[in-house]
Amino acid sequence: MPHNTMKKRNCWWLWILLIAFGAAQPQQFDKPPVLFKEPLSPRIANYDIDVRLDPQTKMIQGKQLLTWKNTTANETAELQFHLYLNGFRNNRSTFMIESGGRHRGNKIDRQGWGFIEINQMTLLPAASSDAVPNYIQLPNPETRLEVPGEDLTADMGFIQPDNPEHIHDKTVLRVPLPRMVKPGESVSVYVDFTAKLPEPPFARTGAKEEYFFVGQWFPKVGVLEEDGWNCHQFHLNSEFFADYGVYNVWITVPQANIVGATGLQVGQPLVNDDGSATHYYHAEDVHDFAWTTSPEYLEFKGKAQDVEIRALVQPDHREQGARHVEAARVAIEYFQNWYGDYPYPNLTVIDPRRGAEGSGGMEYPTLITAGTNYGMPEGVRLPEMVIIHEFGHNYWYHLLASNEFEESWLDEGINTYTEIQIMNDQYGPRGDFIDFLGVQVNDREYQRLVYLLLPDADPMLRNAWDYYSNMSYAINSYARPGLVLSTLHNYLGQEKMLEVMRAYVARWRFKHPTSRDFINTASDVVGEDLSWFFDQALYGNGVLDYSVDRVFTRVYEPDRGVDFDYNPAEFVHPAHAGESPPGMEDSLADSLAEITPVDSSDADAEKRYYSGVNLRRLGEFKFPVELRVEFEDGEVIRETWDGKDLWKKFRYLKPARLVSASVDPDNKVVMDANFTNNSKVVEPAAAGINKLSVRWLFWMQFLLDQPEFLNLFSFFL
Repeated sequence: MPHNTMKKRNCWWLWILLIAFGAAQPQQFDKPPVLFKEPLSPRIANYDIDVRLDPQTKMIQGKQLLTWKNTTANETAELQFHLYLNGFRNNRSTFMIESGGRHRGNKIDRQGWGFIEINQMTLLPAASSDAVPNYIQLPNPETRLEVPGEDLTADMGFIQPDNPEHIHDKTVLRVPLPRMVKPGESVSVYVDFTAKLPEPPFARTGAKEEYFFVGQWFPKVGVLEEDGWNCHQFHLNSEFFADYGVYNVWITVPQANIVGATGLQVGQPLVNDDGSATHYYHAEDVHDFAWTTSPEYLEFKGKAQDVEIRALVQPDHREQGARHVEAARVAIEYFQNWYGDYPYPNLTVIDPRRGAEGSGGMEYPTLITAGTNYGMPEGVRLPEMVIIHEFGHNYWYHLLASNEFEESWLDEGINTYTEIQIMNDQYGPRGDFIDFLGVQVNDREYQRLVYLLLPDADPMLRNAWDYYSNMSYAINSYARPGLVLSTLHNYLGQEKMLEVMRAYVARWRFKHPTSRDFINTASDVVGEDLSWFFDQALYGNGVLDYSVDRVFTRVYEPDRGVDFDYNPAEFVHPAHAGESPPGMEDSLADSLAEITPVDSSDADAEKRYYSGVNLRRLGEFKFPVELRVEFEDGEVIRETWDGKDLWKKFRYLKPARLVSASVDPDNKVVMDANFTNNSKVVEPAAAGINKLSVRWLFWMQFLLDQPEFLNLFSFFL
């Protein structure tokens, strides 16, 4: 590895071990490329891992060198590690208790448990100099080493920071250190570990016969923050949070296997005497590493701007290979054009094996998994939507690396919004998701459908394991924030929203932003404090619902009767009037207060009509809305209402009858929970009602006939 990417790496001892134990000589591998002249990230957690896969037992033997730096202002006397594979260790882990053994419709096999064991952990002595070799290879993983340093194995133990009652959960490992690590200091820890992959793939990782997708598989250090370690248990409804670093990973698999992984492959695989081959991958400024292998992959290649695309596709999906590459091209070009540079030179797209759907629809740095079926029609753009979504995570999950345990909407929700925009711009305006056999569904409509299943159970911002239900987590992490940001997009306009998103990426790359950072960025760019909007969206469960409650029109009668104690000269003829006094609706006084009277002595006065529209706010969420009022002579009036009060009345004196009124006539407020109450006509036609009824019945029948449709959002969990 280049010297400027590996400063402070304490590896001098490793060369002694390589000679002593007869490991493969490092010069057999090419030197890794220099990806970035200067580090893009703080490079806090750096890994060198040598791993060997046993395809028969689905076991992994690994050795790992972690070099970790304390970048906080406080010293620490311990390290904490995620051991995610222990979530599949038994039915008493936090993950299994919360999931009941199911995830995205997949179920773990009775004999398919996964786990990870730490065989040895050693704190290495401090380096005698800063001289670092250009690249290294760890010893053969099958060899147990007596590493010089201080043994940490005996003192390490499992903790349950989120659910102390889950005493059998072993997904967080606490490792006391013999001395404090002060601010600015680094430590190097050697780890010998054994892992077993779940079978079939379950909750993003695992094995199915010849196919392996290996995610969350190595001992992964948590994030040290100013107030302590952020290292949560592995929950059903959470993903991941980690610091950036540099990875060198050597992967030994059967020689016939094809390998895909985070980062770039360095040189050609090294063929070993036992029929295996070792593949060397190098990645800089990433916060995770995943890999896959299978002898059956078919390779498809392409390019999008400055990014090389590689798709590893199953043989029964060969007809969709080019489709996967094209979807990746679309995703890369939109994100780079709209949101800023993707700094990495490559992207690998993985097509999961049949029976291994549990590894589909997942994201890792420079490596994503897709999801399709044999014979998927071109008009059903599920592969495109999944690939666009998963690549988007390389921005919101990877470049920005917010905390998905605690603020999942910052990744999944922002990503759903950008997915909606790209799908509509590329494949819309109608049927951007489904355009098949006369059925047209937009991604935005699909997200609304999901949102309306449970719109008010929780606020958007919560710990991932604290939502009312799995459905509420999915809605508030994906669909609802997608609609919230789409509504903000329509409020601000496309160019201003693009400016907000570009600024957010530029300001917070590699910095772990929070919800407040996003709000502040948006407010700065817009020049308006948007807390009024985000406070409702993030911290409340209020539903947005504005309705046209009443419309009427009638012939305006000239003044009749006695005791009129007003002076007509005091009234100014308006084009249209404001709201009526409360409690006087449709009364004579109501009319006189809001319209200009007609001179009753003028027998030739034009017939006029007094018309009205009443709007109501039915939900707690307050948002400015527009009103469109149409008259029978073709005149159209547009009104605005700040939406803060419970109701608003509009009154008009016109030479034509009122025909209809619509609130949010352009459907900009996509968060509105009920579109059916957004408009009214003065004289509803039976034909219109029948048309609406037929359309409603059609959609209900369509959904009932396709029960899997309602579960499509599970691809993104």
